[in-house]
Amino acid sequence: MSPLHHSRTERPPRPDSDVSAGVGLSGLAGLVFWLLVCRNWGVLGDAFGFPGPHTRMDGPYAALAALIASGVPMVGWSLMVDKVHLRASTGIDWHSPRRLRDVIDGAVTKLAGLWATWALIACVYCLGRWYWRGNYLFAMDLLSYAAPILFLGAIPYVLWLDRVLVEPRDGAWHFGAMLIGREAFDPQEVAHHWRAWAVKGFFIAFMLSIVALGFMAEVRADVAHMAGDPVTIGTVMIEFMFMVDVQIAMVGYLLTIKPLDAQIRTANPLLSGWLAALLCYPPFSPMGGGGVLDYHMNTADWPFWLAGKPAMVWVWAVVLVILTAIYAWATVAFGLRFSNLTYRGVITNGPYAWTRHPAYLAKNAFWWLATLPFLATSHSLADEVRNTVTLALVSAVYYWRARTEEAHLLAADAKYRAYYDWMAQYGPITAPLTRLGQWIAQRRSVQP
Repeated sequence: MSPLHHSRTERPPRPDSDVSAGVGLSGLAGLVFWLLVCRNWGVLGDAFGFPGPHTRMDGPYAALAALIASGVPMVGWSLMVDKVHLRASTGIDWHSPRRLRDVIDGAVTKLAGLWATWALIACVYCLGRWYWRGNYLFAMDLLSYAAPILFLGAIPYVLWLDRVLVEPRDGAWHFGAMLIGREAFDPQEVAHHWRAWAVKGFFIAFMLSIVALGFMAEVRADVAHMAGDPVTIGTVMIEFMFMVDVQIAMVGYLLTIKPLDAQIRTANPLLSGWLAALLCYPPFSPMGGGGVLDYHMNTADWPFWLAGKPAMVWVWAVVLVILTAIYAWATVAFGLRFSNLTYRGVITNGPYAWTRHPAYLAKNAFWWLATLPFLATSHSLADEVRNTVTLALVSAVYYWRARTEEAHLLAADAKYRAYYDWMAQYGPITAPLTRLGQWIAQRRSVQP
């Protein structure tokens, strides 16, 4: 009997997730708590006599503090409940620390690799003109302030961690050895090191440039006057979901460290994977600002087309909120391990129990329903066809991106291969699509 026809009683369990649901949910709770504090700071200041202005905390540094509010609970849950620091996958043996003098020489080599890496990333920031305009200016200011702390803080961190690492000669060490020229190094380890830091350097700057915007908008949202207005309610809730996504993802990019078992195990080695991902982010994205994949020419968002149809407006608002909630949930499920183009463990719970790519599926469905590209304010058939085809190409980019990610993860870990196979057979969304693909392939194979 084909595996696709197993009975329910024969269904094997879904592979365990490397991240428990409690990690992301604790971070979400901390984020919501801090959002409420910021929104009600005036009331709290009056009640407790806090110094300073008693107004809403809607500035960018309150948004940065939200990273701490969400990150600390996630770290606490990971260490105290899941005890991730004791997993063998961390590469740490806490019970047999080396003597400090035995690790100093290797630590110097590793620090040389780290500092050189950060210096090169800083050079890219200086050369990239897009980093010195718009929202990126805020990110560059933050990184400039953080640079001395990172450079000096790396010294005690590396010395402490190398004492307990089973194999302290990681990618940073191999890159440092290549620079110093004193010991043999592994070029593959150097390549892995640079791919991982290319991901962090690119996405940390991007995420810092937008992390404050969504949080500030939610602090300032006037919820008192949105009752009964589905468009306003939907907009505020959708912005809240996107804010959750950005905040939790930013914590994930910042905490890629081994004691939390959140290190980058591999970064995508496929050029096609990098191309597909970078097409979705500035400054490389052609999907906005009149780019070749901008599908907004002479379009209007959903409230325009549904005006005068209150029941449909409510339905549309609810569906769009649900889609963005799934999108945010897909990020929350990662907990401390969210990162593009990397493998940091297998996530099999939450929306990943339905489909292997819930975020891409929800995001693209949202764009189709929010934009309705087949309708144009110009009433031009050419605009309607052009926008529809262009959005289809955008969705195709995300399909391509998903396939490159699968190729990377299938090669990286047997556990992901087990999850991939399980979803193909039993995933509520993935399994029917898999069977449909197999049926189409079979029909093609029998055609003369």
